[in-house]
Amino acid sequence: MTTPPALLIAGHGTRDDAGAEAFRAFVRELGRRRPDLPVAGGFIELSPPPLGEAVAELVRRGVRRFAAVPLMLVSAGHAKGDIPAALAREKERHPGLTYTYGRPLGPHPSLLRVLERRLAEAVDPSWDPAEVTVLLVGRGSTDPDANAEVFKAARLLWEGRGYAGVETAFVSLAAPDVPSGLERCARLGARRIVVLPYFLFTGILPDRVRTQTEEWAAAHPDTEVRSADVIGPEPELLDLVLERYEEAVRGDLRMNCDSCVYRIALPGFEDKVGLPQQPHFHPDDDGHHHGHGHGHAHSHSHAH
Repeated sequence: MTTPPALLIAGHGTRDDAGAEAFRAFVRELGRRRPDLPVAGGFIELSPPPLGEAVAELVRRGVRRFAAVPLMLVSAGHAKGDIPAALAREKERHPGLTYTYGRPLGPHPSLLRVLERRLAEAVDPSWDPAEVTVLLVGRGSTDPDANAEVFKAARLLWEGRGYAGVETAFVSLAAPDVPSGLERCARLGARRIVVLPYFLFTGILPDRVRTQTEEWAAAHPDTEVRSADVIGPEPELLDLVLERYEEAVRGDLRMNCDSCVYRIALPGFEDKVGLPQQPHFHPDDDGHHHGHGHGHAHSHSHAH
């Protein structure tokens, strides 16, 4: 019987110890769910273990081929550039190693169900959804395609669920920020707002969302504002990662290239077309010396 490819999980990284441990625990749980698969996970930046160390662990376990899944909700710079470049570097480090690269998680229906559950946990059971406005808060990116994906998630969350509206904001790098998003909800007539972080695990940025929400609510006592929790290591998330793994193994990859700044000249981002990608520097990766990485043009060849 042919041994299936191993599973490599690629994460953002966080300075929050609890958030980093949530990722590592999630990877361990995936391994328990699929004891037939070697499973490892690493970060692009900020927290250990680095992605290169996770690949080296798989190699030590005899792995010669794997499928990599980015544990990310949207396809921004990490998923489009940093991870593909890092994987190409690992292939150079470990001759004979082969891999396929999966797509980010996206606003999958199962994750939308988890978000709906988080909203239900945050609101008073007596509230009519038609009187509730949701503010979905994403990480924020300099990539317009990634930011647009958060708006897509907001629209899909609104469809058929009866909320007064689902607005969108970002906690970093993109407008509108959280206070501006809350102000927009209020100007649209919202009297009950639930701020819903579009994040997988706890961390510095979700904590910042909650803090900014509390500050705005204290200054606007006439508006009832609640904060919902992050998605968390729910069964739906575990199932979805394994679904993305199976897609990658089958070669059924459907990355969005129609509005990618590395392929299409979008207004204000024309200089990014064809921009070579570099492996992201991780300070804990002993095998990488900053400034030494090989450039790899972002062709999305992994996606077709």
